[in-house]
Amino acid sequence: MFRTAEGHRSQRNSTRRGRSGRSGLRAAAGAAAAAGVFLAAGCSSSGDSGPGEAAGGVPVVHQGKLTTCTHLPYPPFQFEQNGKVVGFDVALIDLVAQNLKVEQKILDTPFENFKTGAFLNSGQCDLAAAGMTITDERKKNVDFSIPYFDATQALLATKKSGITSLDDVKAKSARLGAQAGTTGESYAKSQGFNPVAFESSDAVLNGLRTGQVDAVVIDYPVVQGWLKDKANSDQFVLGTKAIETGEKYGFSVKKGNSALLAAIDKAITTAKADGTYNKLYEQWIGPLPQVKP
Repeated sequence: MFRTAEGHRSQRNSTRRGRSGRSGLRAAAGAAAAAGVFLAAGCSSSGDSGPGEAAGGVPVVHQGKLTTCTHLPYPPFQFEQNGKVVGFDVALIDLVAQNLKVEQKILDTPFENFKTGAFLNSGQCDLAAAGMTITDERKKNVDFSIPYFDATQALLATKKSGITSLDDVKAKSARLGAQAGTTGESYAKSQGFNPVAFESSDAVLNGLRTGQVDAVVIDYPVVQGWLKDKANSDQFVLGTKAIETGEKYGFSVKKGNSALLAAIDKAITTAKADGTYNKLYEQWIGPLPQVKP
């Protein structure tokens, strides 16, 4: 899956609270992302045929393709590496595509559409995969697969701030950031904060680097990936306590698309049973969590 429209990546910073005040510029960028041109295995998306069926009679929006909506970048779940979109989510959906005897095609789209199911309902995508937490609010608009990842949030702060917890953020009246539209942002608000909202994980990290915020709340696996870079580990410090929120990630489909949902669930279940899931976890995320006795 090769992206040909580099300008669609969301790396602009934002000091908006939430997404209701989106500017005309961001709206135009969102439309551009939705209309972006992508390549899958060397074939231009502009040549895709119309709706069809995959193996087992599973309906797909493009014959021979399993079209996935995501929001880039969000390592280690989906991001660009050497011109190709890769990551944990990508690898798991590749398993679904293989079972359906089609090829995964990835579209980079605005994150807020995952909550409403807009791109699923409009027939632009078959499913959404974006490190997305299953919530009751989102269930009103989309159907979720079985959980494929147990997630938690983390606090990351600049070393010079002296912050190691959310209590420190309050005590120091420090500036807190989060990615807009995510459960990290929701959690920060539930704790009485009014976080600076950034449009992508890259923008969150850049906000820390440039001093727009002193600390951020974001998914722990994302922080793990950032801290593998010495430049980040030299500058930032992980909070002393994990922020346990009981979150679980799921892939979403259009409401009522039971055939595709069953195919996704089967791929996840099989991967966990035959060891493939563990291999992909170690490849893209890191050591497997230790099972508590």
